[in-house]
Amino acid sequence: MNSTKLTLSQMEQKSAKAALTELFLELKNDQTPAVVERIVNDIDTIVKHVRFDGWQTSAAGEREVQKSLRQSLLKYKLHKKQELFQRAYAYVKKYY
Repeated sequence: MNSTKLTLSQMEQKSAKAALTELFLELKNDQTPAVVERIVNDIDTIVKHVRFDGWQTSAAGEREVQKSLRQSLLKYKLHKKQELFQRAYAYVKKYY
């Protein structure tokens, strides 16, 4: 039974990263650096580090994840793109 749970967890992780990758590829333009994989990996790593069970229903949890997402986007100079932040946060909230 553990292997089934592990496989599901791995599938969920791939789904979350795939969703973020799709978002960044969709929004990529000439001003957006072509480092989608690095951005997605950074966001994935940071969000997994700060999230906790039920974070989506906790004001403190939402603040912490939003702050981490903004820091990830700042690293790639994408922090001023409000639509990108909102859509990325929606994906994070759904998949993490």
